[in-house]
Amino acid sequence: MAANPKLIPSRLNLDAAVQVPTDNSGFILQAEGRQHYWEGTGLLSIKSFSRGRALYNTGKGFYAVDENSYLILNDEQPYSITIKSERPVESFCIFFKAGFAEQIYYSLCSEPEKLLDNPEPPDKPHIGFFDKSYPHDDVLSPALLSIKSSFAERKDQMDWLEEQMHELMQMLLRVRQATYQEVLALNPVRVSTREELYRRLVRAKDYISACFDQSISLKEIADVACLSPNHLLRSFRHAFRQTPHQFLTAKRLEYARKMLADSNLPITDICFSVGFESLGSFSRMFRRHTGFSPQEYRRKR
Repeated sequence: MAANPKLIPSRLNLDAAVQVPTDNSGFILQAEGRQHYWEGTGLLSIKSFSRGRALYNTGKGFYAVDENSYLILNDEQPYSITIKSERPVESFCIFFKAGFAEQIYYSLCSEPEKLLDNPEPPDKPHIGFFDKSYPHDDVLSPALLSIKSSFAERKDQMDWLEEQMHELMQMLLRVRQATYQEVLALNPVRVSTREELYRRLVRAKDYISACFDQSISLKEIADVACLSPNHLLRSFRHAFRQTPHQFLTAKRLEYARKMLADSNLPITDICFSVGFESLGSFSRMFRRHTGFSPQEYRRKR
């Protein structure tokens, strides 16, 4: 497949990259690097990373993607990606050809008789996804991991790759359906209002995840979501069963636990690197959530 300047960056700064087209469905990009920056407009895609994280900026939202999550971005969505790491960060990204989601959706939702008469959709109503990061799940993540684990050996088998893309899109549509169930649980009466509120709430949540190691105020998070602080607080609690502050604290402690287990950094350095402003508050919060002091947790790990 010829390089598409809209999709393939000219400022690629990766140690290794493999891009494999899958003919009628899109392509798969596996890459590794310590420093990387690109901005442009891409296809509907699933972004996943291991051994580090990548930061995405769509102009409206900020997203951090690491080994615990994946990111979905829509077709024609402008964005930039930044990777800065002391060790190589591995990316595994799936790009779907325009119209592929609509094709699979049509085959899943149409009556058998209709599919016999019209194998391809006569018209293709746009199938949109929520631009957001998703924690790894038991729906899409196993399929994504399965493709990744076999990719090196089977990347030349176009028939296998094509089937995997179809299976993965079916899983992606299941994730989309589950997300809409979260939307319907929100308070506003009109569905369009619920969808817009949900977009703003997940934008706030992803902003917290991307900037957890910095000082963040409720007002700043509300500004990102284009909501008033009180509206954000009420709606965030209703949608995610925790306040923005509670989610921020949980995210900081999650990374602190990982750093305590995987590094020899001093506990004071870990405290400040995950966004806590004092060692005392960090230690108290850590014990409250884990039952151990940071020192005890490190020894047990």
